Amino acid sequence: MSRVMTVPGTLSELDGEDESEPAATSSVASDAPSSVAADRLIVVSNQLPIVARRRPDGRGWSFVWDDDSLLLQLRDGIPEDMEVLFVGSLRADVPVAEQDEVSQALLDRFRCAPVFLPDRLNDRFYHGFCKRQLWPLFHYMLPFSSSASAAGTTSSSSAATCNGRFDRSAWEAYVLANKFFFEKVVEVINPEDDYVWVHDYHLMALPTFLRRCFNRLRIGFFLHSPFPSSEIYRTLPVREEILKALLNCDLIGFHTFDYARHFLSCCSRMLGIEYQSKRGYIELDYFGRTVGIKIMPVGVHMGQLELGLRLPDREWRLSELQRQFQGKTVLLGVDDMDIFKGINLKLLAFENMLRTHPKWQGRAVLVQIANPARGRGKDLEAIQAEIEESCQRINGDFGQSGYSPVVFIGRDVSSVEKIAYYTIAECVVVTAVRDGMNLTPYEYVVCRQGAPGSQSVSEVSGPKKSMLVVSEFIGCSPSLSGAIRVNPWNIEATAEAMNEAISMPEQEKQLRHEKHYRYVRSHDVAYWSKSFIIDLERVCKDHFKRTCWGIGLGFGFRVVALDPHFTKLNMDSIINAYELSESRAILLDYDGTLVPQTSLNKEPSPQVLSIINTLCSDSRNIVFLVSGRDKDTLGKWFSSCPRLGIAAEHGYFLRWSREEEWQTCTQALDFGWMQMAKPVMNLYTEATDGSYIEAKESALVWHHQDADLGFGSSQAKEMLDHLESVLANEPVSVKSGQFIVEVKPQGISKGIVAERILASVKERGKQADFLLCIGDDRSDEDMFENIADIIGRNLVAPRTALFACTVGQKPSKAKFYLDDTFEVVTMLSALADATGPELETDSADESVAYISSLDIGDEQSESSDKPVEGS
Repeated sequence: MSRVMTVPGTLSELDGEDESEPAATSSVASDAPSSVAADRLIVVSNQLPIVARRRPDGRGWSFVWDDDSLLLQLRDGIPEDMEVLFVGSLRADVPVAEQDEVSQALLDRFRCAPVFLPDRLNDRFYHGFCKRQLWPLFHYMLPFSSSASAAGTTSSSSAATCNGRFDRSAWEAYVLANKFFFEKVVEVINPEDDYVWVHDYHLMALPTFLRRCFNRLRIGFFLHSPFPSSEIYRTLPVREEILKALLNCDLIGFHTFDYARHFLSCCSRMLGIEYQSKRGYIELDYFGRTVGIKIMPVGVHMGQLELGLRLPDREWRLSELQRQFQGKTVLLGVDDMDIFKGINLKLLAFENMLRTHPKWQGRAVLVQIANPARGRGKDLEAIQAEIEESCQRINGDFGQSGYSPVVFIGRDVSSVEKIAYYTIAECVVVTAVRDGMNLTPYEYVVCRQGAPGSQSVSEVSGPKKSMLVVSEFIGCSPSLSGAIRVNPWNIEATAEAMNEAISMPEQEKQLRHEKHYRYVRSHDVAYWSKSFIIDLERVCKDHFKRTCWGIGLGFGFRVVALDPHFTKLNMDSIINAYELSESRAILLDYDGTLVPQTSLNKEPSPQVLSIINTLCSDSRNIVFLVSGRDKDTLGKWFSSCPRLGIAAEHGYFLRWSREEEWQTCTQALDFGWMQMAKPVMNLYTEATDGSYIEAKESALVWHHQDADLGFGSSQAKEMLDHLESVLANEPVSVKSGQFIVEVKPQGISKGIVAERILASVKERGKQADFLLCIGDDRSDEDMFENIADIIGRNLVAPRTALFACTVGQKPSKAKFYLDDTFEVVTMLSALADATGPELETDSADESVAYISSLDIGDEQSESSDKPVEGS
């Protein structure tokens, strides 16, 4: 039984309960937190799983658990040693003077922290944005109408202030309401030990507030509604704000892969973030943080349903219904009165079945339970009128004395009565045109199975069987492989599915029922919540091993998670190491390092040229430009730097000084593979508007940065697979990068170039004791990765000052960073100022000549298995 608490003017104990009795506390979470710190789960939702009622005398409140609440039921899957605390609003208006008292009572007795929103804010938040903007949009309904009743779900109180189209003030109310929830969470949270699980579209802004305050907090989110396709979602003016807020979670859950796929597509198209699938897990890399994507449909609470099946009231109601529908085949619909539930489509299909299959006239009955509408609106009123007209027409055309083909129940139906209807129905029909999960089919299957061990005289005798006709647009559809799936808009096909379901051989019905029951029983609500918590723990396991930086304003806020040893390059430290060294190697990327990626003019500035010439003037320095650009362009741009070494096309071409000839880093290669790769790339270029091919001497690069984000990314993945298949036996590597797919010979990478330059310096007889590598993109990660262990391979002096530096705060194998190209140039300028006057020009020229004479093509090496991009 539910535990009830009353709150009169002053708090009192539970009426008629002895708190010392174990039964009195068995159904309630721990009354007091453990004295020892332990993991705790804070479940945040729009409403608490509590039913609140004013006492009859008006002097206090009575509270009871809402046993039908999914949030309460999910506790069954939570580990016993994990405390659960609920945060949400109450479905009751509590006067301000009583709110503190009620809050403390609920926290002490139920482990619930209520959120009290001002009435006007709650109206703007819930009716104004959640129900007027998000709910219709997430169900694929665009706000074409600006009338206050367009969405058909808003209460009359908000109709005067809300708009069918986007309302900025409603969005502001949504954000403010989410902040109220955030403040309540802050009151009860222990960020070092707690997990936070946020539920549904009402609180999608909450993760940003939480992440801003607690960078390492473990946050999960589950969406209980559909997520629309990117073409629908992109119409929302605050689309990026909501996506970025959700990406501040660690795990985001969806009922079906379709909903998750739409979310991932939106992240790709609108934020340029691609997902990866690793060992069966779908993940997004969001500024160094791993954001997991969980696909897990929720289940039913088996114990709650089986308890209902044993109640005496159910026995009485079941016997009554069996007498009422004796000799009839009952089809059942259980839906909310809602514009998306497709109730009238179901009626039309049933009418079509009676007309095309007259054998069912007088025998088949459709019982439609429609839970009362939660709001008002012209669309909803129109749907209700259509339903009423259809019911009258069908009963008028096919009804007989003592027989009404349609029994419409437009009132609240108790759980006991609903279970009784489930038990007598031969088939349940769900024709929603768009819905979240919809647990009606699951509940029906359990009720048809009956309570284990039940010996009820009114129980359906014989083998257990059930039939389902379900819309392909509801969340539970993919899980019910034995159901007959229909497109509810196709009236004729739905009618045939109804006929097929009730005409199917009994053995087939039994087999389908057994298949469904096994799935529903094993995938109940406890399984769902347990699976989610396990995955949340998995994606958060490294939270406290990373250095986290919070950056960005408003909903642009995000946390950059970095290696704990990743620090900003200290100017004094590098200058000091530079001045104390005797043999220096400086390796510089070009695009994004010496010039900004966004710069329209890609040529080096006079300042950069002057700095490089100053660095090159010191005979102790070996300065190399290592870039993905072609050799002709780099040679032209840096023609005024005679002593600069250049590695073009990621190191395929090398030149040790301006006076030297270009050399290739490997022996003569066969480029016949280009004749195989180019036709494939041409095919995708013709099919992908905005893409083009860059033909280098050693590589082919397909660019799609100007193509549609989603389509370009999809084409790139398909092209990658295609090229890998075509070139499987060729000595090439096929890599994807940021908006590119590149095919190049094996054994070419910036990492290998760095190794060979250092080996050449060692061959000269003087190992480098100062090494600086700077780059900004994925191709430079090869260089950072390879030089990380060069000391152990004796390529540099044992006490070398090693500075691997990336541009920008982002996940990298480098140990240092500088914020932008301006800081890079400033740092190089400081090194140039610390460079002494030119030492013996002859010796400098001699060293260059010696290095250039080395045979750099002797070694063959496989390239590092990393994605690259031209830079």
